[in-house]
Amino acid sequence: MLNSLTQSLKDTLAATLPDVSCEDAQSRYLEEPRGRYAGQSGFVAYPKNTSEVSALVRFCSEHRVGIIPYGGGTGLVGGQVAPEGPAPLILSLEKMSAVRAVYPEENVLIAEAGVILADVQSAAEGANRLFPLSLAAEGTARIGGNLATNAGGTGVLRYGNTRDLCLGLEAVMPNGDVLNGLSRLRKNNTGYDLRHLLIGSEGTLGVITAAALKLSPQPARVGTAMMVVRDPAAALSLLALARDHVGESVSAFELIHRQGIDFIEETLPDIRNPFETTPEWCVLIELGLPHAMDPVLALETLFETAVDAGLASDGLIAQSQAQADAFWSVREHIPEANRRIGSVSSHDISVPLGALAQFIVSAGQRIEKIGDFRINCFGHVGDGNLHYNVFPMAGRTRADHMNERDEIKRVVHDLTHELGGSVSAEHGVGRLKVDDLERYVDPTKMAAMRAIKSVLDPNGIMNPGAVLRA
Repeated sequence: MLNSLTQSLKDTLAATLPDVSCEDAQSRYLEEPRGRYAGQSGFVAYPKNTSEVSALVRFCSEHRVGIIPYGGGTGLVGGQVAPEGPAPLILSLEKMSAVRAVYPEENVLIAEAGVILADVQSAAEGANRLFPLSLAAEGTARIGGNLATNAGGTGVLRYGNTRDLCLGLEAVMPNGDVLNGLSRLRKNNTGYDLRHLLIGSEGTLGVITAAALKLSPQPARVGTAMMVVRDPAAALSLLALARDHVGESVSAFELIHRQGIDFIEETLPDIRNPFETTPEWCVLIELGLPHAMDPVLALETLFETAVDAGLASDGLIAQSQAQADAFWSVREHIPEANRRIGSVSSHDISVPLGALAQFIVSAGQRIEKIGDFRINCFGHVGDGNLHYNVFPMAGRTRADHMNERDEIKRVVHDLTHELGGSVSAEHGVGRLKVDDLERYVDPTKMAAMRAIKSVLDPNGIMNPGAVLRA
C-alpha cells in the first residue's frame, strides 16, 4: 500500500535532502498533450545529478511514496501523470541536461536524461555525426523519456527505434541503488541485458539518468521527394523498389492520405500544399546517400521505374533544402492539424508490412458500420506503423461521438490483433492502454512482466498504474 506525499513527508524530505530543489507542482506537470488525464496537485523534485536521484528514490522507497519520472511531458498515453491514487512525488530530470562526452571516432555520445532530443541531435551534428531519432516533439521531448518509452519516429526504417540507438544506461533502481551501465561497447555478452529491460519500461522499473547513444555518419547527400501512389499496396511495392535501387539508403518512407492534407488546409493555412490537386495517397521519401551518388538522379530513376510499373502517377523531387523542408513540413504538421480538428479515437498501431494494405481497407469497412466518420490514416509505412485516427464529419465534434469511442477503439484494435499486429507501436502503454495490454498481450508475457515488476519494485513505487495495473 502506497502512502500519499503529505505535507509532513514533504517537510521530512526537505530536511533530509536540503540540497535538492523541490516545489509544489506547476500546472504543466499535471497535464498531458491529449487532455485525457489530469494529474493530482503534487510536489516536484529537481535533482541535479544521479546521486540526488538515488537519494530521492531511496527516500520514497523507505516511505512507500510513488514516483512519477518526468521528462518533457510529451507522451501521448498518460504515462507522465497520476490522475488517481495516493499523491506521488514527481521527479523531473530537466536539470540533468548535460552532454557528458562525445566520441566521434567511436560514434558514441553520452547524454544525461534531461537533455532535449534536439540538443542531442545538435551535439552530434557538431561532431559531424548524426543522431537519427527524429519525431514531432523533438524540441521539447527529453532523451530519458525517449528511452523510457522506446520512441520511434521517422527514422526507424533505417536506424531503428530508440532501443537500437542505445549502447548503455545509467539508472537508479527502485531501492535507490545506481546501475552503472554506461557502456560504449558494441559487444558485451555478460548475462542479462538490463539496458533493454529498462528501455520501454516507462519508468516502472527505475529512473534512467544517462545513456550512451549510438551515432551514425552524416549522409553526404540527401534527396527528398513526394510521389503519388494509387493505394497503400502500391506504396509498399514502391518501398521495395526503392530498396532495390539504393539498398538501405532509404532514410524515411512516410504514407500520407488526402484527409491529412485537407485537415492542414482547414486548420493551418500557412502550410503550403505541394500539389495543385491533392492526391488520395502519396508518400514522402528521403534518401541519404554517399558522395558518389546523385540523390536527384536516384529519385528521378526511381520515379520513372515506378511509373512504368504502374505504382506512381505523379511526383515532386525537391531541388533545394527549402523545398525538402516544405515537403517535411506537411508531414510534421499532420498531428497538429489532427489536434485542432479533434479526433473521436486515435490509434498508434503496427501490423506486418504484408498485412498493412488489408488493415487499411478492412478497418475502413468496419468503421463505416459504426457511423459516418472521417479517417486520417498516415505514418511510418516502412516499419508498419500507422497512426489511424477517426474524426467526426464536418460540422460535428468529437463530443457528439463519445458513446461510440470505445466501440471504434475495439474495432481497430481487434483487427490489429487479428492481423498479428501491436496496439502500441511507438507511443507506449502508459495509463491509456493498460486494459489493451491485458486484452491483447500473450498471458505468459504478462505474467513475466508482473513477476519482474514485483521483484525489482516490491513496494510498487515506480510510476504506479502505468503499463501494469497498480
